[in-house]
Amino acid sequence: MARQKKSKQKIDPSIWVILIGGLMLVVAVVVLVIQAQQPAQSAIVSPTSFVPYREVNRVTVQDAKAAYDAGSAVFVDVRGDELYNTGHIPGALSIADTEMDSRFNELDPNAWIITYCT
Repeated sequence: MARQKKSKQKIDPSIWVILIGGLMLVVAVVVLVIQAQQPAQSAIVSPTSFVPYREVNRVTVQDAKAAYDAGSAVFVDVRGDELYNTGHIPGALSIADTEMDSRFNELDPNAWIITYCT
């Protein structure tokens, strides 16, 4: 008895489109679920933002305001003279960030120094 060969059936191209579209939909849902489970990022500093001197403690606005009101900190505007002259915290010193290395000795090493740029 002769063996009969099974004929290969071709899959309709529209089935491939449906399968690939369904796979893309599943991937999109998985990505959305993963993103929804991640904690919200800060609106102030994004993960791609450059944050210089990460080892330096950051001061909250509330703590800076309390230090200003109490006179317990020295505020240093690091934007440069032109921007400093357009407006700054009353009593703040103007030492541009580009000059900080050469002018650092002007600051009291025992003082609480709060730098700002906006």
